[in-house]
Amino acid sequence: MVDRKYVPLLVTIGLFILMFLAGSLRYPGFFSLQVFMNLLIDNAFLLIVAVGMTFVILSGGIDLSVGSVVALTTMLSASLITEAGWPPAAVIPLVLAVGILFGWMMGAIIHYFQIQPFIVTLAGMFLARGLCYVISINTITISHPFYTHMALAKIRLPGGSFISISVVIALLVVALAVYLAHYTRFGRNTYAIGGHESSAVLMGLPVGRTKMLVYAFSGFCSSLGGVVFTFYMLSGYGLHTVGLELDAIAAVVIGGTLLTGGSGYVIGTFFGVLIQGVIQTIITFEGTLSSWWTKMVIGLLLFLFILLQRVFTARSTRSQSV
Repeated sequence: MVDRKYVPLLVTIGLFILMFLAGSLRYPGFFSLQVFMNLLIDNAFLLIVAVGMTFVILSGGIDLSVGSVVALTTMLSASLITEAGWPPAAVIPLVLAVGILFGWMMGAIIHYFQIQPFIVTLAGMFLARGLCYVISINTITISHPFYTHMALAKIRLPGGSFISISVVIALLVVALAVYLAHYTRFGRNTYAIGGHESSAVLMGLPVGRTKMLVYAFSGFCSSLGGVVFTFYMLSGYGLHTVGLELDAIAAVVIGGTLLTGGSGYVIGTFFGVLIQGVIQTIITFEGTLSSWWTKMVIGLLLFLFILLQRVFTARSTRSQSV
């Protein structure tokens, strides 16, 4: 028998395999290594952001600011490189530090002032998006050789397929997140706080410090996702990644992480992002469907996975009471 806690993850993986096989049966050329790699290439920035969101939701919180932080990162990068003439070696560490500080401050406000994460991160979303327009209301193009090289560089794989450098960065972030979640005290504390914060306090766990680290890590992932997105778009713009926070939350929930916190896996988020990519790819191959079908299908899947979470949570509660 399979442990009940692994069922949502197995459902997510099974759904991805089923959708990929369905696309392969319907569309010639769909079943290829390069199509799979394209899922990663096109969604590398989303994967990085969703990894940070996974830790936030595991801790029982939410972060609505991630899309705005990505946009702010692109604007800061474009402005400093194109208009101020800064080198990328100085810009990239700076924008990563800004993301970490931004997330840490939200975590501190949530903990010390006991304000709901939804409200604090909503304010953070408006603040970061507003700062984008303080920098510029127009698109700022990046033509620096380093960024164009990162955008065009391809890593060749056996069989003639390739991936981008952004994919390598995203996979390294996933590997780091898996290690943090399952092999460090920080990860164990995050699960404990999401499972039952009051019990975590009674156990003497550093709840406040862990919360601030969780949101700082989410801010780091958002700013790193912004760097990768800058490689992808070669520009900064205040309207970049509008709604990305909802895509990240959807990927985490479809990946099997409980919205109430305390249960979930980073690898599930990985497949949640891939499922969104498969939906987009199928719609592209179809050629006759609007891109809005992507949102509708993801919304339907989100409903189904929330219901699945509710069923398993209710069963777990009944078994514990018995």
